[in-house]
Amino acid sequence: MPSLGGSTARQRDGPPIPASKPAARPASKPQPNAHLSYSTWSAFGLLLTFHGLGVLYSPIQDCDEVFNYWEPTHYLTHGHGFQTWEYSPDYAIRSWVYAGLHALVMLPIKLLGANKRAQFIFLRYVLAVICAACETRLYAKVTTTLNPRVANFFLMILATSPGMFHASISYLPSSFAMYFTCLGMAAFMDWRGGLRTAQGIWMFGIGAVLGWPFAAALSIPFLLEEAFLATISDKAGEIELFWRIIDGVTRTLITLVLQMAIDAFFYKKFVVVPLHIVLYNIFSKAGGPDLYGTEPWHFYLRNLFLNFHVWFVLALLALPLQIVQHSFRTKGATRTSYLRGLTFLTPLYLWLAIFTIQPHKEERFMYPAYPALALNAAMSLHIILANLGSTDSRDLVARIPVQLRFFGILTFVFSALAISALRTAGTMTAYGAPLSIYDSLRTANLTKTGAFICLGKEWYRFPSHYLLPSETRAKFVKSEFSGLLPGEFSEIPGSQGFGVFPGTWLVPPGMNDGNKEDMAKYTDIKRCDFLVDSHLPSTEVTSLEPSYVRDEKTWEKVACEPFLDAASTGVLGRLLWMPDLPFVPKQFRRVWGEYYLLKRRTRPLVEKRAGVMDGTARQGVENML
Repeated sequence: MPSLGGSTARQRDGPPIPASKPAARPASKPQPNAHLSYSTWSAFGLLLTFHGLGVLYSPIQDCDEVFNYWEPTHYLTHGHGFQTWEYSPDYAIRSWVYAGLHALVMLPIKLLGANKRAQFIFLRYVLAVICAACETRLYAKVTTTLNPRVANFFLMILATSPGMFHASISYLPSSFAMYFTCLGMAAFMDWRGGLRTAQGIWMFGIGAVLGWPFAAALSIPFLLEEAFLATISDKAGEIELFWRIIDGVTRTLITLVLQMAIDAFFYKKFVVVPLHIVLYNIFSKAGGPDLYGTEPWHFYLRNLFLNFHVWFVLALLALPLQIVQHSFRTKGATRTSYLRGLTFLTPLYLWLAIFTIQPHKEERFMYPAYPALALNAAMSLHIILANLGSTDSRDLVARIPVQLRFFGILTFVFSALAISALRTAGTMTAYGAPLSIYDSLRTANLTKTGAFICLGKEWYRFPSHYLLPSETRAKFVKSEFSGLLPGEFSEIPGSQGFGVFPGTWLVPPGMNDGNKEDMAKYTDIKRCDFLVDSHLPSTEVTSLEPSYVRDEKTWEKVACEPFLDAASTGVLGRLLWMPDLPFVPKQFRRVWGEYYLLKRRTRPLVEKRAGVMDGTARQGVENML
């Protein structure tokens, strides 16, 4: 077996032992490592390649991503978009800083004349680059602090897992927090040249303040570790820890103050958005997030298994494997090294425990912990391989021929990679229609200025105005859904005395935090120029959700894409890509429906353009102010 890097202790085929606590100043500078530099760039290239595929092919999995982030950004860059109740100044639980940063990223390419779809792809690609860079930073620290083999497993899991295929390029605060989780873990992990407590706190703080406040919980194990080490050190060590914490907290508070200043500009009032988010999710009297659905306790176990399959199982086994390994097989590990190993593995369990007990569950809530999951799985795989590689005659595994062990390992790894590929391909081919169906509007030059593209039951799969031609608007028509749909940002011209971005501070009508339906959010279907709808074999036709495609007197089919009918497809077909070939058994085949774009044959009724105020409407706004 090759020697285990990153450890000065002698081990018996054991796990990586992190370096012990350093002195305040290192005795000598670390020697440069040309191989590390090369492999770091290689890691970045590999991660960016896989995340880049997600840029082009990953479906938007959560309507919150569209209506809470893509649409507000579209308002900032193009002057109109859908507005959720969370952006109403009455509630203010979304920060304009987050949307504003992404709008600034898209500004250069917009000024260069790129169309809106190109802007959409560009922002996704920037997110892929940022994610890959943050992951590479953590990968480099795992290489030097733990073990190169652990780092390579970690890299493989991040690059190929179906969960990372989506999370890496999602325009969501939880993905943003995931990026800074990587940076925070890397800072706490790196003890070379002195402790980086302040940097670690700040990285987790940025993820919490600008992204998602709850992500700060992932820093708890690292802070507890440093507090414990301070208690067993001298008085000077405790004082140093105190000032490092003050430093990190101060940096985070400065970030918070800057956020509050920018949000005050947009909302025209003083707000602390991270506090509002916490109060709403934990102390809301109106029902809070539970109004949008609850899930059983095992939801995240099932979801993480789908997104990480065998890697998730290994991630859960990491802590018990580490304890057993240190207790019975590892020699020479210090108490500090043992504590460090446990610290690195704890964040996943803590995160899973916190969110499992919450009734309202969403897949995206797990995103910040994905790097911790990958690290746990990599540690488990390393420990297992170290023991499988044992040559000690006292070990039962040593009696198995080396070639057979090697074949078994390769079979396991390649099977895991194959499952990842099939899962990812299955998702792309099954649910990619909403990202491509709108292309027909642009390529065929079908739309006119002010055309309405309407959505009924498919409202929650709308991929944002960035995929619609300029000067067209998406509208909602009534379906069986009876909750609160997004409204539209006010488009009062600045010349009327309301300044820039009036939609960010004017209180929109019909908003509430109780998910109560507002009929004013709907448009008469007779006013629709186009309609996006779906028809699946399992679809139940109702008066509110008729089969529009069969009404050929009113609608003509412009484009049609296959869309998986999950209700009619077997378990294997839903989970993995399956070829649509005759020899595949019927129970394993995927059942398809249609996702289509329809164009009205008859002339639609004319509706006044949104955002143009007559005298009565203007007076109403002035009275409100």
